[in-house]
Amino acid sequence: MRAAPALSLALAASAGAASVFAFAPFGVSGVIFVTLALLVFLWLRADSAWSAAWQGFAFGVGLFGAGASWLTIALVNFGGMDWWLATIAIAILTAYLSLWPALAGYVAVRFTRPGTWPRVIVGAAAFTATEWIRSYLFTGFPWLALGYTQVPNGVVRGYAPVGGVYLVTLAIALVAGLVVLFADALAATARRRAFASLACAVVLVAGGTGLSSIRWTRPSGAPLAVSLVQGNVLQELKFDPKFRSETFDRYLNLVAQSRGRLIVLPESAFPMFSDEIPDAVLLSMIRTAIARDGDVLVGLFTALPPSNGGDEPRYYNTVVALGTSPLQFYRKNHLVPFGETIPLKPVLGWFIRSVLAIPLADQSRGGATQPALSVAGARVAVDICYEDAFGSELRYAARDAHLLVNVTNDAWYGHSIAAEQHDQIAAMRALELGRPMLRATNTGITSAIGVDGREFARLPWFTTGVLEVSVQGESGETPYLRIGDIGVLALCAVLIVAPVALGWRR
Repeated sequence: MRAAPALSLALAASAGAASVFAFAPFGVSGVIFVTLALLVFLWLRADSAWSAAWQGFAFGVGLFGAGASWLTIALVNFGGMDWWLATIAIAILTAYLSLWPALAGYVAVRFTRPGTWPRVIVGAAAFTATEWIRSYLFTGFPWLALGYTQVPNGVVRGYAPVGGVYLVTLAIALVAGLVVLFADALAATARRRAFASLACAVVLVAGGTGLSSIRWTRPSGAPLAVSLVQGNVLQELKFDPKFRSETFDRYLNLVAQSRGRLIVLPESAFPMFSDEIPDAVLLSMIRTAIARDGDVLVGLFTALPPSNGGDEPRYYNTVVALGTSPLQFYRKNHLVPFGETIPLKPVLGWFIRSVLAIPLADQSRGGATQPALSVAGARVAVDICYEDAFGSELRYAARDAHLLVNVTNDAWYGHSIAAEQHDQIAAMRALELGRPMLRATNTGITSAIGVDGREFARLPWFTTGVLEVSVQGESGETPYLRIGDIGVLALCAVLIVAPVALGWRR
């Protein structure tokens, strides 16, 4: 029996909102199978592609509206935007993001018949493909990709090192759809079809569980003592020139009391340009690092002269390595739209500057092929803040690295769920790439994550301190590190085209 249009939209929106409980900090990973099964149930009975698109859109509104509402904190509290304008901005973003599950529903229903397995297969593949597209198109927003719900203990997490977070999403969608087919077949007393659907779902889950027991990489070198520094400088004070001396003293004291050979400070620990930092501050940290035959990674901003005939200097969000190793830099490449770069600057620049008061909101990209840093006797692939949400972009440096280091500042989002979601994203990168992930953050979550995607140490949120860990570097390649997202995209293409072609032939 077909659900009434209004009821189906309400169910889809509720399912999307409830999906947030599958992500951190709630971590009830099994919820996502239930909520996605409800969406598939609606698609399976949809009488038109447009009704399925509206159901997908409603699911997206629930998911992104509830799961990314923390964006308003940065816009209003720290960006100076009026609350009503911020509400409109977030509503527009939510509507845009919801277009992708809407497109998946349209494709699933437009080319298949109601109540059939091709609709489930095409729907799962289309949902995964559109999730990948929205993660990269227009610089992308990969937050709340469903695959993240399986870190650290989900039943299909084992697919991550093979095909990345989007292969995990595909596995979730297929299992949810097969369970719906199983229930449908039971209701119709079609035992053979019910058994086949259930068997396929069990095989997918068993495959994910089995793959999670495989160790794709191997230890490399001796364990490294690492100190992850959490300065806990509140966002409202961070860029205040009057607080600079307190910032210097705080980090110098933390570095002095640390014990690691590699010391990692958060993103923009010193929120100023390198030539504005007193020599005494940098020299003190260098002496500490040299005394331990190690290095310190410092977050700050750097500037270079204009290039290609431009008339403005280039500004970079940078991590610099100081100590026994040669001077090295990593400059952030994937910038946050409207926070670090202004899209369509000639058209939108004047408006963005008039409604947002975010420091250094027009930065330059550091380059997509920056090598890993050689520090403290190890090769370290560094990424800054939002960059760890783009797994395929970390592969270049990770191939030649033993460790992953993410420096970030989630203080922009206050005491919201954003920091926990970000930590979960970082855990997925460790699992995908087969490298431990070390996170040094301003206010939290500072953590250390193993190659299995499980966090083994963290500092309390919004506290000042140093997390001391011993980390074993890794070498070798996971299948995902080798091929990236190409594999899962090719699989999605096959799963969309083959059932549709088979249906047309019949």
